[in-house]
Amino acid sequence: MTAIRVFDPAMCCSTGICGPSVDPQLARFSADLDWLKSQGVAVERFNLAQQPAAFAEDGAVKAALEEKGEAALPLLKIDGVVRSTGVYPSRDELATWAGIGTPAAEVSVAAGAVCAPKVKSGGCCPPAKTDTSATKTSCC
Repeated sequence: MTAIRVFDPAMCCSTGICGPSVDPQLARFSADLDWLKSQGVAVERFNLAQQPAAFAEDGAVKAALEEKGEAALPLLKIDGVVRSTGVYPSRDELATWAGIGTPAAEVSVAAGAVCAPKVKSGGCCPPAKTDTSATKTSCC
């Protein structure tokens, strides 16, 4: 089974749905990782602000940070090999690296329309707002 480890820069949460504005790039990437998990890929994700020991304990990640600073993040390792630094790769790239082929169709993530993995209560998100529209959900 392919194993992917994602080393994210310091942020409050990995979904991109937190705070006053949604980061569609993070929401897309989070959905892509969920898709990989559904395909049987093992995915681990580490946040510099919340899990600094994971960064310090991994020699390749530590070296990348010493060389490029936080510009090296996000850093992705596939089966122990660094495959990407400084950008969130596309679903096609992730699928190719994981050896599962290219997905048939991309999922479009509109700002606020899809909630990636829910943030645990007490996390970084402000209190949930009630949204009565049928097209939006809120994870916070």
